[in-house]
Amino acid sequence: MISYLALYIFLFIAAVPAIYYTLVLISSFSFFPRALKSTNYTPPLSILKPIRGLDPDAYENFASLCRQNYPEYEILFCVSDEDDPVLPTLEKLIRDFPDRSIRILYGSGSNAPNDKVAKLARLVREAKYETVVIGDSDVRVAPDYLRSVVTPLADPKVGAVTCFYMPARTRTLAENLLAIGMVSDFYAGLLVDWKLEGVKFALGPTIATTRARLAEFGGFQAIENQCGDDLLVGRLIAERGHTVELLPYTVLKYAGFQSVDELFDKRLRWMVVMRNMRPWGHFGLLFTLGLPWALAAIAVHPSAPVAVAYLGAYVAFRFAITWSICVRGLKQPLTWKEILLIPVWDLVAFCIWLASFLRKTVRWRDAEYYIRDGILVPLNSPTPEE
Repeated sequence: MISYLALYIFLFIAAVPAIYYTLVLISSFSFFPRALKSTNYTPPLSILKPIRGLDPDAYENFASLCRQNYPEYEILFCVSDEDDPVLPTLEKLIRDFPDRSIRILYGSGSNAPNDKVAKLARLVREAKYETVVIGDSDVRVAPDYLRSVVTPLADPKVGAVTCFYMPARTRTLAENLLAIGMVSDFYAGLLVDWKLEGVKFALGPTIATTRARLAEFGGFQAIENQCGDDLLVGRLIAERGHTVELLPYTVLKYAGFQSVDELFDKRLRWMVVMRNMRPWGHFGLLFTLGLPWALAAIAVHPSAPVAVAYLGAYVAFRFAITWSICVRGLKQPLTWKEILLIPVWDLVAFCIWLASFLRKTVRWRDAEYYIRDGILVPLNSPTPEE
């Protein structure tokens, strides 16, 4: 009797991901009918770009910022020093777009572990305008980008705006896994967050806000020793009573991965960061991973009905979620080759989740750090007490 009870309890727990998958579908169908608002709100703004090194296709990424259908804006770049390999590209950009206001700053003026955030702190200080649009260096945008992401700021209740992004290339297995993981897994979680508690995060490729909203939590200099800066910016602005708007708008990100190992390492770093920043949320990811639970249910009760029910439900839910977000929502193509990678990604994601509990450090800008209370601490510091 006890064994049967334990079996049924386990099979019930193994079905919990189906509840999460249902919530993802509800969230997706609620979110994506929304259309982008159109207003004449076009305040002068500063685009802020912290740069380190030369990304592939950097010129075209930067040039897309110069081709905006927007009346008045400047572009500020902050590089590490005058030997940075990106400088010839920036100098060519200035020559090719003489009508654009483009400035280059050298150095952050800080020795903070998170060099990107330290550069952003200086960029905000040096910005000419109150409204700022922050983004990663490997992002390429359409001519309507600035108008789209700034429009929600016309509402004084909105403190920040962010939007979706998609990998621009799917040449390697790693890049294909990244793309399918984004639409089937990462964005699924974001939409559930939006449905349940509103947007309390921002995504690094685009954060539109104002210097006043940043100043309310101390600005980037207050978080320059922390990781997960994009998540933090959204959270800190939301905690001060402002709305963070997630737009149904997509930009392209040209951050390619040549190997699965490279993708695994970067994703593992992010998962370790999340484990430290949101420990219970990170643990709860276990109940969003349908494939491991389906296989475990079959292993515990190997029968045709269990196999059909659990694997069949898993396949149906995962296809529906991916189609709903990728095709219906983000208007991106979806091939059978990509669909077949969904279970591969889910197994990789499960392995990364397990591995995140074994890592005590993260590699950040060619150095190893502990994360203590969200702060990056160099590896050579005393080991935290267990």
